[in-house]
Amino acid sequence: MSAALARVVAVAETIRPAGSLEDTAAHAAVSDVPTATTTASAADTRAHLVGRRFASATEIALFDDGRFVGAVPIERLLSAADTVPVGDLAEEMVIAGPESALEAAARSTARRGGRSVAVVDAEGRFLGLVPGARLLQILELEHEEDLARLGGFLRGASDARTASEEAVSRRLWHRLPWLGIGLLGAMASAVIVGAFEEEIKTQVLLAFFLPAVVYMADAVGTQTETVVIRGMALGIPVGRVFARELATGLVIGALLGAAFFVFCLAVWDDAQVAAAVALSLGISCSIASVVAMALPYGLARLGRDPAFGSGPLATVVQDLLSIVAYFAVASVLVT
Repeated sequence: MSAALARVVAVAETIRPAGSLEDTAAHAAVSDVPTATTTASAADTRAHLVGRRFASATEIALFDDGRFVGAVPIERLLSAADTVPVGDLAEEMVIAGPESALEAAARSTARRGGRSVAVVDAEGRFLGLVPGARLLQILELEHEEDLARLGGFLRGASDARTASEEAVSRRLWHRLPWLGIGLLGAMASAVIVGAFEEEIKTQVLLAFFLPAVVYMADAVGTQTETVVIRGMALGIPVGRVFARELATGLVIGALLGAAFFVFCLAVWDDAQVAAAVALSLGISCSIASVVAMALPYGLARLGRDPAFGSGPLATVVQDLLSIVAYFAVASVLVT
């Protein structure tokens, strides 16, 4: 094996594993390619190609004692003198393992001016070549995805464009189911509030602050949700931001509760209600942060676009939990 090919093998070791079968080099490789031994002459190799059809014929795979050692570009073979051994015509190329990621292999090939990727397993068996057309396709798709991420979209730019330009009927199909869930949540919230009718009759002041508790929890959840979806669009795992966002929600809830406690005490002079509102705000904001992180992650895992579902669904869940938390605290603290 030449020094150039030895360097190529070293490059292959740096290619990261793919995330799914469709992303692997083995999945894209074609084995129906021209082959030759390193000692065969250019004339004999050219004659071997005449009258045959291949899945890809841009390069000729070279073998030495049955082991793959490199490839020769078709134009070098066509222009070579008849007696030149094809082993002397080999050029540097990227060699990848079966599980190597196509994107990484394509980028390595593009940086080195190559046109295909050879796929070889751990035992050195030749599995095929990934043609240049397939590498170009994967680079185009990855470029589109990168642009979509820079634009703040989780999914591809083509999906984002479709969502922006689709007909009214498709817009309704994408949005109404989630809003229907929101309507069910509104009905459920009315039932929950009705269950605490006696507490409200005992202390009408409790009803004044319910919208404030629900709104502040939604606002905190919306901020968290935006941060999480942006992070997911950039490939940042939810687990990496979970602890910091949860801590942020707790601190924000405590600060908002403290501010509201002072306000309620100063205006209405009711320490019990003020304490109930303050504690409920802290609990609701913390719950909202967790919900806002869990729902986008769950929808993405299910293959659904968080841009459509996270907002309405998170609002429903946060509102219901905030109402329950508020009245549960109030039923204990307010007598």
